[in-house]
Amino acid sequence: MAYILRKLGFLIFTLWVAATLNFVLPRLVPGDPVGAMLAKYQGKLDPSAVDALRLAYGLTDQGSPLQQYVTYLGNLLQGDFGRSISQFPTPVMDIVRMAAPWTIGLVGVTTVLAFLLGSALGVYSAWRRGTPLADAMPPIALFLNSMPYMFVGLGLLYLLAFKSSVFPLGNALDPFLKTWSPEWWSSMLRHAVLPALTLLVVSAGGWLITMRNNVMSVMGEDYIAFARAKGLTEKRLLHRYVLRNALLPSFTAFGMAMGFVVGGAILMEVVFSYPGLGLQLNNAVTTLDYPLMQALFFFIALAVLLANFIVDLLYVYVDPRVRDGKGT
Repeated sequence: MAYILRKLGFLIFTLWVAATLNFVLPRLVPGDPVGAMLAKYQGKLDPSAVDALRLAYGLTDQGSPLQQYVTYLGNLLQGDFGRSISQFPTPVMDIVRMAAPWTIGLVGVTTVLAFLLGSALGVYSAWRRGTPLADAMPPIALFLNSMPYMFVGLGLLYLLAFKSSVFPLGNALDPFLKTWSPEWWSSMLRHAVLPALTLLVVSAGGWLITMRNNVMSVMGEDYIAFARAKGLTEKRLLHRYVLRNALLPSFTAFGMAMGFVVGGAILMEVVFSYPGLGLQLNNAVTTLDYPLMQALFFFIALAVLLANFIVDLLYVYVDPRVRDGKGT
């Protein structure tokens, strides 16, 4: 219980630090949202429109920095991040609600598949090392993992969408389809194939290398030699001793990866014009949309912290050393 309470306290403190940085950093940037919109429209807004915009963004009477901070935290607890600058007057939370399902559905599922596939191939590569196929996997995985998402995505787009028209060039759906109809599902899956394949090809290699290194490290331990000396079968040795210990480091990394799902794969979503949070974050940065940036950065921090907290809770059941208080 002390372990869980300590992790919960760390979660709350870190989330408060992230929210505070989210408040401070945009205010260190010269100018304000209205100034950014004036620059966007090259000074064509008349004074009355400028005054209306300042009133809409709450810039007319902001109070002291402490009052602003208290108001910011109050709005944050209510889920109010203000209105988007680049998509004015749409509330920021409406943009997040529309984009989040696309990112979580695509990047989340692909992250799980990449972890399972890469880990399985990593175990095979380590356990069967010395065979041609197992020894060929690490250099191929390193090569694929070192390739940027953008290059892989552009290559797949050129070969499978532009040249052969097997898959669509971009977006997430064909227009004018009835929601949840069979055509809608078919269109969604067709549009998701190339982005998912891009993520799978690049990220599975990293999981393969990680799991291979973990397995080989565990196989060098004394208790593995002792288990072999006892006459245990290779299958029992692999499942009972090697996998259980090799999975623990990857388990932590997988929790981190699931947390970063909320941020999306920015370059991948930009290449495929996929309407997820990564594309929204890219647009927010390029248009200086500070309210939208604040919301997305906060939700990314929240997702990473929650994912790590869940992994810490699961560690209590997975690792006996944590239950005994020796692994904390």
